[in-house]
Amino acid sequence: MSTPLKFLYPGWYATVMGLCGIALAFHRASPLMGELAAAASLALGGLAALVMLVLLGASLLRLQRHPGAWTEDARHPVRHAFIAAAPIGLLLLATVAVANGLHHGALHGAILGLWWAGSVLQLVSTVWVLARWWKGNQAGGLVWASVTPALFIPIVGNVLAPLAGVPLGLGPWSAAQLGVGLLFWPVIMVLLVVRIALQGLWPERLLPAAFIVVAPPSVVGLSLLQLGAPVLVAWPLWGMALFSAAWCALLLPRIAAMPFGLPHWAMSFPLAALAALTLRLVPEAGAAQGLMQLLGITLLATTALVASALVLGTVRGLRDGSLLAPELAAPIVAAASPADTPRAGGQA
Repeated sequence: MSTPLKFLYPGWYATVMGLCGIALAFHRASPLMGELAAAASLALGGLAALVMLVLLGASLLRLQRHPGAWTEDARHPVRHAFIAAAPIGLLLLATVAVANGLHHGALHGAILGLWWAGSVLQLVSTVWVLARWWKGNQAGGLVWASVTPALFIPIVGNVLAPLAGVPLGLGPWSAAQLGVGLLFWPVIMVLLVVRIALQGLWPERLLPAAFIVVAPPSVVGLSLLQLGAPVLVAWPLWGMALFSAAWCALLLPRIAAMPFGLPHWAMSFPLAALAALTLRLVPEAGAAQGLMQLLGITLLATTALVASALVLGTVRGLRDGSLLAPELAAPIVAAASPADTPRAGGQA
């Protein structure tokens, strides 16, 4: 007999990513909003850490009771990409701790260890995902139906490393890991566009994942500034992120009409990253500083509202059992040609 624990898919770690992203955005707002924003950053970071602990414990229990479920996740054409959300969550928790100055005291060793665990596991997941690509369109390989924005998570997630790595004294390693994400960011974008041309959009229930395209330019901008790059480099990246958000916003009517599901959490971290970059650039905006400040606060407020709706939807989904349930869609299978490849997808 199936149990809800069996369906604790790796996409649940996107909740940690979202909460950490909003915590970092509130930290960026503290020069404008004062201690209230700083307190919100700490509170959200603490909540994210609690959620991560619960998910890790539940995942270990799931592995013990339902070992086949983990194998199914690893083989799934879409879900396998979300496995990297766990190490990204570790990186982001370390980043939130560093942003709030917790690495200067007795917690320095723990935060450093947390960052290294996230960094190394993120690289391992990247190698693991890219190794699948060498299989071509064979079973477990790269097929057009499996190309969704979720691929940004295991591959481009490496661009997060400098955010906490530089303050922890690991600038060279962080810069090298950033390079991995920079190498494959445009590759994933091209694959997504070609997939749309050949297959159409990914399954409707994964539509909120489109917002993931906002995250790479936002985080790359923040990371380059953390590495000491000239601020002029960040402005084009901010433009990319802002335009990507406006582009994805065209999907909002369709997303709003959908029943709530775990993929909705894919909207949270990208919006938070854009808000954080906007707020970071406020002092550099010159004559447009007032406008940037207004835009940054608006983006932060929007992200907070979206996150509140996501939390409420998650609570309702856990209460009525709609989230920890089997997939409704048919699984994706490899095909010999684009014309034969089915368009069905699965739960993140």
